[in-house]
Amino acid sequence: SSNMTGSSPLTFILTGIPSLPMSSSWVAWPLCCLYVLMLLGNCTLLWMIGTDHSLHTPMYYFLSMLATADLGLSLSTLPTMLAIFCFQSTSLPFEACIVQMYFIHSFSAIESGVLVAMAFDRFVAICHPLRYASVLTSSLVTKAGGAIFLRGVCVVVPVAILIKKMPFCGSHVLSHSFCLHQDVLRLVCGDVRVNSLYGLTAVILTKGLDVLTILLSYTMIIRAILSIVSQEARAKAFSTCISHLCAVLIFYIPLISLSIIHRFGKHLPPLTHTLLADAYLLVPPVLNPLVYSWKTKRIRRRILILLCPRG
Repeated sequence: SSNMTGSSPLTFILTGIPSLPMSSSWVAWPLCCLYVLMLLGNCTLLWMIGTDHSLHTPMYYFLSMLATADLGLSLSTLPTMLAIFCFQSTSLPFEACIVQMYFIHSFSAIESGVLVAMAFDRFVAICHPLRYASVLTSSLVTKAGGAIFLRGVCVVVPVAILIKKMPFCGSHVLSHSFCLHQDVLRLVCGDVRVNSLYGLTAVILTKGLDVLTILLSYTMIIRAILSIVSQEARAKAFSTCISHLCAVLIFYIPLISLSIIHRFGKHLPPLTHTLLADAYLLVPPVLNPLVYSWKTKRIRRRILILLCPRG
């Protein structure tokens, strides 16, 4: 049976950071600080957008979706990361691993979809500014958010079902501090061709198409910006895209790097795999609120008012 080892339920063994003791405070304290910073930053963004009516526009609605996806992605890894580095607990039941894997990949797909929606928002704002209000209506934003959520939830369901039916024998040691599909799949002792094919197809149809859509959007955005005669207006138009471009790079660079080394970098040291996986899941949720707070004038002004109410 895929979820039994002898007469005991199947349990996976999670791995911390290679060459570092799990009890090291050099890892536990910075990790806790990262999670606190992530929670504080994203919750503050959601609170500001929810309470400030001047921020009730499509751009900030999409930003609130990004913050929600970041929260979900980080909270999916929180239990096992803290268990390993704060309590030195490395065992994880099979069912819990499948649940964590499902949420990690679902929220990752949702975040990718939100980045596409934000690219479309910037495309309409720069290429068709006079039609912005008529194109990006509240109804369209709501439908887009619902479609992004449903896609992220549904596309990962077959992944979880297929992996749950697989037999596991031999080593049960995972190479990360959380459950990723590629990592769990390498421990299967049966035929994984269907799992691998569906996983690859799902990635291509979600994140692969998302990357192409974002590239296409920015190709047209750059053409529109270069057609602007005024140098000042050109710089102003491009500055509205900087925050989104940073979010795209922060999310996709670790993701693409991790996918490449999972397939072609088996000879690389385990520390490389671990650090890239941690960067893919921890860096975007921490940096996105900082980037948008720094580069978005309305949010920056709102934060200054909160910090200096008398000013």
